[in-house]
Amino acid sequence: MSEKRDLLDDIIDIQKDWTAVKNPLSNLADALAAEPGSEPEWDPSRYKWRPRASTTSCMSCLTSDPSACIRCVDVCPVGAIEVTGNSIHVSDACRKCGLCVAACPVEAFSDMHHSAHQMYEQIAKAAGSYRHAYVTCTRALGRLPEENEVLLPCVGCVPTEVWFSILCDFPNVSVYLPMGVCDRCRTVTGEDAYGEAIGLAEQLSGRGVGLVADESELDHQKLRSAERREFVSNIARAGASAASMANPLLAGAKSITQRLQEHSRQINSLQNSLEKMCGSQTTQRRKRVIPPKRQLVMGALQKHPTLAGNFAVSAPVCDTSLCSMCGDCVKVCPTRALDLDNRGHVTVEASYCIGCGACVRACASRALAMEPADPKALVVPDTDAEEARRELEKQRAEVERLKKQGKRQLQRGLDLLGEVTAAASGEKPKRRVKKASAKKTAGKKPASAKKSPAKATSNKARPAKAASGAAPAKKTTKKKAARVVAKPKRTRSANE
Repeated sequence: MSEKRDLLDDIIDIQKDWTAVKNPLSNLADALAAEPGSEPEWDPSRYKWRPRASTTSCMSCLTSDPSACIRCVDVCPVGAIEVTGNSIHVSDACRKCGLCVAACPVEAFSDMHHSAHQMYEQIAKAAGSYRHAYVTCTRALGRLPEENEVLLPCVGCVPTEVWFSILCDFPNVSVYLPMGVCDRCRTVTGEDAYGEAIGLAEQLSGRGVGLVADESELDHQKLRSAERREFVSNIARAGASAASMANPLLAGAKSITQRLQEHSRQINSLQNSLEKMCGSQTTQRRKRVIPPKRQLVMGALQKHPTLAGNFAVSAPVCDTSLCSMCGDCVKVCPTRALDLDNRGHVTVEASYCIGCGACVRACASRALAMEPADPKALVVPDTDAEEARRELEKQRAEVERLKKQGKRQLQRGLDLLGEVTAAASGEKPKRRVKKASAKKTAGKKPASAKKSPAKATSNKARPAKAASGAAPAKKTTKKKAARVVAKPKRTRSANE
């Protein structure tokens, strides 16, 4: 279905055509005037970064058990990762594909340009400004990317949580991979990685990711709303008046920058809401942490709470009869979701728990076990948004009250002006007759129901007549009168 057009769209098209006619050789002139070496060159290494490992959140390092979690080791295509004891070593054989960053459940691996939030913002910017956004890799593209092409070292470095958040907000995202490009790639685990991540995200969100295999099918057309925003911003920079900015014709869609700012505000509000609900620290004063991937999922579920039922959530449950209160489970929890108070009670904050199972492995007495949990714990109410909504409703009510008050005052002024004008001209001023409301009219009695003056006078006279004479006889009921009649009269006997 084609988008509706208006005068602003026609103006944008006229501007494009006029620019092309006015300077048809602009691109050629720019190319000739450019200095040698100033144009960017294609270099795939600019999009690849070596990951950094952190032992403070690694499950294998926390539990001193290398077999606790080996996802990073399994996904590495060249075996460059080695976890021994309390250390993680990445060898020089690393291909900088970023698969370990996406696979780690506790985000022990990271790099400077491919964090969860950074990838979400890159894809969101492209999807919010263009009709189609494409996620691709350096081997598949082989050139400098367009504005709506998100270039990554491997498509598999996008985790499931990022795909889920993107699909909830933007349905126009596709993957561009030519046929057979993954078969010739040395990142042999990348195809399985992105296939599993995208498949799970599609299952959780109920939406699908497109696939483009032919470069000629790539669409680089901007969204009409994005063109409107760009045109309006150019007018604003040129010094347009505020009245033109308030014109409905210039009201384009919401800016993608504002959308990303709103997303960041939502994530911060989510953190604050959880700290108010569960507390920011444990009993041992260890600060609770929400991994960025988890933040994206919970932020998406705030806007789409019905999708929480698609998640399979598990959390540890403690058997108090077996618990020795050693505290090992609390020490190894990477998000500080587990807490042990001074009375020996073990509590788990389901909103912080990522279900990694590190606490179960660390428990020597086998008092902890992973059991299914309620996925509604992933839905955290946005208290800041609700408060802002209530404040907005109050402001709207106040505006309506002021509008009504202003109308009344204006009407009084007009009436006064009419009276002054009529007095000056010698005419009799016309009084504005107020219309009786339906409720007041319904409540009044008709004229026929009112008492006549004569009856009212006679009714008032009766009490006076009774007061002047003897006291009025008391009324007796029929039953009392019957008892009085039935009572026999007492007769005097002869002896009396």
